[in-house]
Amino acid sequence: MKFVTAIIKPFKLDDVRESLSEIGVQGVTVTEVKGFGRQKGHTELYRGSEYVVDFLPKLKLEVAIADHLLERTLEVVADAATTGKIGDGKIFVTDLEQVIRIRTGETGEDAV
Repeated sequence: MKFVTAIIKPFKLDDVRESLSEIGVQGVTVTEVKGFGRQKGHTELYRGSEYVVDFLPKLKLEVAIADHLLERTLEVVADAATTGKIGDGKIFVTDLEQVIRIRTGETGEDAV
């Protein structure tokens, strides 16, 4: 099993969610986060005053998937989240040792 974490732009959430549903991914956890990468934030103008926005709003998606869904999951997330501009985000993949569904006690891929 794999644990996929994707950092994306907030307005791409619906596209990514729909794409994941189409390939059979059943659950996604979404968290509102702030951060920066190569963008290093930007300067904005508000009521005539400039101020620096250091941390940009992003969404963190977390998905536990079976090994056989990994490549397809990475493809659809990357395709759905891309705008072609800086700040599109990143995808991280880690091994998932164990999953337990609390309600039923199912473990492993059955719990995903």
